[in-house]
Amino acid sequence: MADDLGDEWWENQPAGAASSPEASEGGGEDTEVMQQETVPVPVPAKKTKQPKECFLIQPRKTKEDSTKTRKRRKKKITDVLAKSEPKPGTPADLQQLMKDYYSSSRSVIELEELNLPDSCFLKANDLTHSLSSYLKEICPKWVKLRKNHSEKKSVLMLIICSSAIRALELIRSMTAFRGDSKVMKLFAKHIKVQEQVKLLEKRVVHLGVGTPGRIKELIKQGGLNLNPLKFLVFDWNWRDQKLRRMMDIPEIRKEVFELLEMGVLSLCKSESLKMGLF
Repeated sequence: MADDLGDEWWENQPAGAASSPEASEGGGEDTEVMQQETVPVPVPAKKTKQPKECFLIQPRKTKEDSTKTRKRRKKKITDVLAKSEPKPGTPADLQQLMKDYYSSSRSVIELEELNLPDSCFLKANDLTHSLSSYLKEICPKWVKLRKNHSEKKSVLMLIICSSAIRALELIRSMTAFRGDSKVMKLFAKHIKVQEQVKLLEKRVVHLGVGTPGRIKELIKQGGLNLNPLKFLVFDWNWRDQKLRRMMDIPEIRKEVFELLEMGVLSLCKSESLKMGLF
């Protein structure tokens, strides 16, 4: 009987129980230790690394760098003009410049009065002419005109340019055209207005070459009469060292338009005076 009871007891014990009743009573602590050893310890999950944001640190701009970038970005008129192809001036260019200049100070009706008919303008230079060849083309009867001209304090032809140096260049370059004509320098450099007035009063002058500012002053002081004037030529297409034409210079442009209003426009409209763009 004892053996049968013992077998039943072993069979009814769950798996992992003690080998004997004594062991189950006295070995409780050992079983607890064994259970602790056998229970798998959960492995902590590895922390996934969050992608870090990447910031590019730009170097601080110094004052020198900022000035350099400004200089690079700034476009000069000489750079623009150097890349552009030269185009000959046309009467429409002069008309448009006049409208732009007076648009802020004149009414629409007054602006229309500034318009000049096409008959006022001579053939413009197509950039193939020298000054002498251009003057010969626009004034083929020059020899006859200058012989008939005897009025003092006046000229038959005015050539307007931007500076005294340019005026001297033009006088030298028109030798083939002028012949025996009397030419007078009409600019302010080294020449006083009173001296020019006296010269115009003493002798007959056929050609005048100068700047608009001095020509204006001579008209104001009564030293130059525009009524006998037949030809007014602008040194339009020539450019200085900065690649500026005479009408690109604000001071010259202002003086030219003021000169035109001192009787030139009215003479053009009456068709007694012709204008040309060299």
